[in-house]
Amino acid sequence: MKWKGRTKSGNVSDRRIGGSKTAIGGVGIAVLLIYTLITGDPSALLGNLFNGGSNNNEPLTAEEVEMGDFVSVILADTEVVWRKVFAEYDEVYQPAKLVLYRNTTDSGCGTASSNVGPFYCSIDQTIYIDLIFYKDLKTRFNAPGDFAMAYVIAHEVGHHIQYQLGILEKFYDLRSQVSTIEFNELSVRLELQADYLAGVWAHHIQGMGYLEEGDLQEAITAAGAVGDDRIQEQSQGRVNPDNFTHGTSEQRVRWFKKGFESGNLDDFDTFSAETLYFRNALLIA
Repeated sequence: MKWKGRTKSGNVSDRRIGGSKTAIGGVGIAVLLIYTLITGDPSALLGNLFNGGSNNNEPLTAEEVEMGDFVSVILADTEVVWRKVFAEYDEVYQPAKLVLYRNTTDSGCGTASSNVGPFYCSIDQTIYIDLIFYKDLKTRFNAPGDFAMAYVIAHEVGHHIQYQLGILEKFYDLRSQVSTIEFNELSVRLELQADYLAGVWAHHIQGMGYLEEGDLQEAITAAGAVGDDRIQEQSQGRVNPDNFTHGTSEQRVRWFKKGFESGNLDDFDTFSAETLYFRNALLIA
């Protein structure tokens, strides 16, 4: 991706030197369960959170500095794209904030841990990323490339868009009204919609001339690599669809591609899409 020398976002906070850790509350747990990209197992997630981590005061390496710059440029790109798209629908886009950290840091949803992976906290409208996840993409998920990480950031920004449009509020309101299996299915719909929104962003980035050969495939590979079925197979040796919270590899790739092809919000309603079996419909006005 052509990113060096371009405008950076003013909404990035770098906490990679220092940091802090606190206990996590019930709301924080709920948010983190939804937005972790790397596991669909709540027990593993909670274990990672309460095991904690150590602060890291070591100076940033040249690679870490460059990755921070990259993330800031990508966030700036999302701001440009979504301001434009929102304006087409007579809406005003309010940019998300983003925090870079090492090991652990405080968030509006409780403790952010590198074991959780990138996530969006709707309480403070902030994305939290420990950039060790970039290495995880390359090694654990076999999804290398800068545009693979760009896809991850765009996906999390997708959750911020859902917050702005009132979708997250409706989603959380259903938590006490449905079973765990049904809520997991709602979560899959929510995550696939964020993948669609990441695809819309990529569509506009291509139109701006920033994509290089192979970039789109990097994002597609990353979307497929973090499918629930693939992660469960790798970590547990078996697949349990009832525990899916993000969608299968095929679904995640399909909805990212759909957003990339459309470039708009006209077809982003995953909650009423007939291509997914769904026990309880969530209608979005």
